[in-house]
Amino acid sequence: MSSGENMRAVDIKNGTGPATSLFINPDTPKPKPKASDAIVKIKCFGLNRMDLLQREGHYPVPPQAPKTLGVEFSGTIENFGSDAESSFKIGDEVFGLAYGGAYAEYIAVSTHMLMHKPKELSWEQAAGVPETWITAIQAMYLVGGFSPGKSILWHAGASSVSIAGIQLSKADNASAIYVTAGSQDKIDFCTRELGATAGFNYHTQDWSNEIMKATDGKGVDVIVDFVGQQYFQGNLDAAARDGCIVTLGALSGTKLPAGVDIGAFVRKRLTFVGSSLRSRDEDYQGKLRNTLFEHAAPKMRDGSFKVLVDRVFPWEEIVKAHQLMESNQTKGKIICKVY
Repeated sequence: MSSGENMRAVDIKNGTGPATSLFINPDTPKPKPKASDAIVKIKCFGLNRMDLLQREGHYPVPPQAPKTLGVEFSGTIENFGSDAESSFKIGDEVFGLAYGGAYAEYIAVSTHMLMHKPKELSWEQAAGVPETWITAIQAMYLVGGFSPGKSILWHAGASSVSIAGIQLSKADNASAIYVTAGSQDKIDFCTRELGATAGFNYHTQDWSNEIMKATDGKGVDVIVDFVGQQYFQGNLDAAARDGCIVTLGALSGTKLPAGVDIGAFVRKRLTFVGSSLRSRDEDYQGKLRNTLFEHAAPKMRDGSFKVLVDRVFPWEEIVKAHQLMESNQTKGKIICKVY
């Protein structure tokens, strides 16, 4: 443990670099709370794909974010600013979402983005909830316009956001839930354990063609994509009339190849919209927090929603944790323990 005005936090040699450039810096300044903030002593933090991009200098970090990586965590409240939410007190067990700074012993975070940790969730599970479940809720409802009876396609079906989204879709009576994934094992996981209707292997199948067959040529109403240019044409082909394609990332790149046919935008009256959670203001994120706590937290408590942790590392092994995420072999969250 560090003492005084400093703490330990994960840092990056030379500011950006590969996973091997990560190290724990014992001389990181301990954060001080703004008026609406709490200081949380971190127990665990979750890894997200944006962390890899930020580490390499390819992610647009919000101006209010500290340089330390990490946006989701669990821990206990140590102290407050002068105008924090009255529903929290010192010593409370919490989990939450931040603009950055979670790869550390302490974090300053708005109390508007904190939630009381349900006793049914472990510290590790709680640290993996905020970013993934709030992103899924935002993509489905606020951006994608999902409502009961619509069909939905979650790309990267075994990713943490899609694991949350599949369960939310099933609970809210989607007419059909489709996924893409890179192995039969991941597809079986999505269909047998999470309740997806069907899945398609993007390595061995023409997934957009298979979706059109599965839907008798109708297509799907809402598509949530993280892949970008490689899936752009397929998404247009697989979308239903008046469908909505929500783009949350561009892991395959942002520049479209020659020959992309955009005729479906007009022919099918499609909506194509990009979104990001981290760049939203506190009020917007706070509303999403409340939606998560009202609608998802009760199902997490009773076990009907699964909060899936694939692997837990001591945070001293942060390099291995990032390398595992880069390997695309996981089903569920990668979590690091600080305590």
